[in-house]
Amino acid sequence: MTISSSLNAGVAGLQSNATRLASISDNIANSSTFGYKRVETNFESMVISGNGGRYSAGGVRANTTRQIDLNGSLVSTANATDLAVRGRGMLPVGKVPDLNVGNGDTNMLLTSTGSFTTDADGYLTTDSGLVLLGWPALPNGEIPTFSRDTDEGLEPVQINVNQLTGEPTTRMSLGVNLPATDTVAGSVGNTQQLAVEYFGNLGTSESVNVTFTPTVPGTGSSNEWTMTLTDSVDPAVTIGEYTLTFDDSRTAGGTLASVATVSGGAYDPATGSFIVNVDGGPIEIDIGMIGQSDGLTQLSDTFAPVSITKDGSPVGNMTSVEVDKNGYVHATFDTGVTRTIFQVPLVDLPNPNGMVALDSQTFRPSVESGSFFLWDASDGPTGDIVGFAREESTTDVANELTNMIQTQRAYSSNAKVIQTVDEMLQETTNIKR
Repeated sequence: MTISSSLNAGVAGLQSNATRLASISDNIANSSTFGYKRVETNFESMVISGNGGRYSAGGVRANTTRQIDLNGSLVSTANATDLAVRGRGMLPVGKVPDLNVGNGDTNMLLTSTGSFTTDADGYLTTDSGLVLLGWPALPNGEIPTFSRDTDEGLEPVQINVNQLTGEPTTRMSLGVNLPATDTVAGSVGNTQQLAVEYFGNLGTSESVNVTFTPTVPGTGSSNEWTMTLTDSVDPAVTIGEYTLTFDDSRTAGGTLASVATVSGGAYDPATGSFIVNVDGGPIEIDIGMIGQSDGLTQLSDTFAPVSITKDGSPVGNMTSVEVDKNGYVHATFDTGVTRTIFQVPLVDLPNPNGMVALDSQTFRPSVESGSFFLWDASDGPTGDIVGFAREESTTDVANELTNMIQTQRAYSSNAKVIQTVDEMLQETTNIKR
């Protein structure tokens, strides 16, 4: 009968408002939880078709939705590996117990922020046991190509703070001025020497010893030098010898006019360099192009190593780790060298709100969320990764308290309906008296 449907509608109203109050309680309780995504409760009416023109109350049903795509405000921190996503996208993480299984399955979860620090094994983890996932870099710092629609290439980001690293020298540049007066007839013809340090394959310090010998003519000026190179590992062996001739014209005076190769790698006029083989392997040495003044020059009466540069580095200890906005994890060593060791992608889904919510502000992709794709941070639809930052809860306490008042009133009103129906049923029972 119609009065019974009124009772059922009142009970449904109590249940729905109790559900809404539960979501409000959850939101308020997590108002200070970093990365928390608030829960929204919406009511949907239930309509039951009338029978014979009589109306039956259908009641109400509550549906809850976690607003995962809603971003909270970012706050700065003092930890370089406190990470937050600014914009669209989620950080891939896994649980430490899953990593200990040893089957290679990371069981990827997603989160929008995390305070990561190294554990006993060097993994970047949170206090709740979440480990950051990323793609490992090659020894040269390049990131290989991985599949973007699966998490199979992701590995736990591991930082070895006791790691030593060194990079061998493969290229050096000589910016040296030779005295023009030494190639003039009657000059003493002093030999000029220069030792340029390089780093071997094992991080040892060696040097390429360069000797410049002027050609002193009987008359006039030769503008010619013989450059001889040896390796400190075996100084008795010449690794390269070149005849340098300098221009003395008004427009190009002091620059290289020609380079003749006597031994060693051939001089390439297109690059201004040649290759010599030291004990650890080949090194490309740049002395400047013909007619240019950015390498070897012959001016005035002074021998001056103006600019000596080289790549490579000695062995150094890791001192810090940071994650840039593109998700690259950079390790910095006390030698000043910075090396890329991982890349953390951002995971995007068509319907983030369709993911399954889990503990510790983590989410799991589902059928409702759609297939995920791993983007480079700041690429495609994704935002960027911010270090030294955390994302605050998306809960607005003032709004939740207002909703609580509305829910309380609605609950009381539904309880009043049940009380009224009870009184009406009591009157119906009294008819038989």
